[in-house]
Amino acid sequence: MNRIFRCGGIGVLAIGLSAAGASAQLRGNDVTALDPANRGRAAGPAGKTPKEAAPIDLTGYWVSIVSEDWRFRMLTPPKGDHPDFLLTPAGTKLADSWDPAKDEGEKDHCKAYGAPNIMRVPGRFHITWADDRTLKIETDAGTQARTLRFVPVVPTAVATSLSSAPTGPPSRQGTSTAQWERKALRVQTSNLLPGYLQYNGVPFSANATMTEYFDVITEPGGEIWLIDDAIITDPAYLIRSVKRSTHLRKQADAKGWDPQPCIVK
Repeated sequence: MNRIFRCGGIGVLAIGLSAAGASAQLRGNDVTALDPANRGRAAGPAGKTPKEAAPIDLTGYWVSIVSEDWRFRMLTPPKGDHPDFLLTPAGTKLADSWDPAKDEGEKDHCKAYGAPNIMRVPGRFHITWADDRTLKIETDAGTQARTLRFVPVVPTAVATSLSSAPTGPPSRQGTSTAQWERKALRVQTSNLLPGYLQYNGVPFSANATMTEYFDVITEPGGEIWLIDDAIITDPAYLIRSVKRSTHLRKQADAKGWDPQPCIVK
């Protein structure tokens, strides 16, 4: 069980985005520090589409840089090894009874590749505009695709209602709605199929929701980084919300892009 998860030439580096500089920027954009009153600001000049009004460029190919949680992201941890999650009794029972052989025998091998964990899976990501109001994130690990649809800028209470309304049946990537906020992209995801927050069966339920902020940082040397700050909430299995920060580095082209199916362990 403790074997190397698929690496595929990914840059596994023990770095911190030029350490102090980028981490300070990251702390400055921490999702918990953003005032809800700012929701909807920086939506762009009137009459412009979300694509035209984009304050940052998210498009292109990005590669995972695993600078933290190495043994949980690059390896499949042993059953019961989940110190980063404060689980409810029901969540603990499920996590501690994880059976990879059972998962292997089922048709769906993508439980750890749902929206709440897919950005943590080491691999490469291709971000494009599907149309003027929709961003698409494709992954080579698990060959998944997230669709981020921009919602109209309306009062907060209405926006919350709109963004939380399911669209179609639950799925691995769920329903994600997006808005520009200042110089970041805010994404809300719900309507998910139950899955795993970690390869070793740490569960999330169909009631789980996720809020993300995507930021782009350019280093003095020219390297471009994508930071995905996420908060995952699940009243069924999490006593406390999970906060994660994931780092991706921009590539010049599609070099290394290698679509592979989901694997269990």
